[in-house]
Amino acid sequence: MDALLKIANIETLYYDRIYALHGLSMEVKEKEVFAVLGPNGAGKTTLLKTIAGLLKDQPNKGTIHFMGKRIHRLAPERVARLGIVYVPEDRGLFRELTVRENLDLGCWGRKDSETRGDMEYVLEIFPILKTRATQQAETLSGGEQQMLAMARAMLRRPKLLMLDEPSLGLAPKVSRQVYDALAQISQAGTTILLVEQNAKMALSIADFGYIMESGRIVLEGTARELQENEDVRELYLGVGGDTVSPKGWRLYKKRRTW
Repeated sequence: MDALLKIANIETLYYDRIYALHGLSMEVKEKEVFAVLGPNGAGKTTLLKTIAGLLKDQPNKGTIHFMGKRIHRLAPERVARLGIVYVPEDRGLFRELTVRENLDLGCWGRKDSETRGDMEYVLEIFPILKTRATQQAETLSGGEQQMLAMARAMLRRPKLLMLDEPSLGLAPKVSRQVYDALAQISQAGTTILLVEQNAKMALSIADFGYIMESGRIVLEGTARELQENEDVRELYLGVGGDTVSPKGWRLYKKRRTW
């Protein structure tokens, strides 16, 4: 199967001097979930913003193709019209508007006759939004705001849904609800590219994953392969780790293999 999104050797600069991405290449296949994992400062958010066209004149080098079309350095509105919808870390809601008004904005500009059905679909996935319809977005809990951002994004009928840290700041139970909803969205046929620090949660629904460090992809593989990788288990899943003496002293730290 040809890749829906193909990124080849991109380099993204900040202030024309600081490299945030270094020769990064990756592919995202249609109707699958791809997770990009890594620590703070790895360049994960920069990657999503580069794809979405939100960084002017970037990438500095390399190419990005979506559905076979060149999209690198296109204006963000042109990228969005092709079917790439980006949910940022801060969720990008109109906080002074109500839940319903935010959802209505998700349908803005659509000329098809299926907006009503799509609205019913997202309210079925996120039923709490129906009961919060008249509340201002800023009065919602963090989890409810994330659900609203995802619901609004789905009303754009994305071919590729990109999410930046969807579990950030959420309680474990709420994070699970968000990821259960993402699993539903994926099963319905939407391709998902998500950036996460919560590797365990992301790999629970992902088909494929990439590990990013210092602006580079240092490891890639299926979700199962990453879950079974000794370094990933220690560094990202909290399994295994330092050898500890019976008195609790750390004897050594295993060196990663990438």
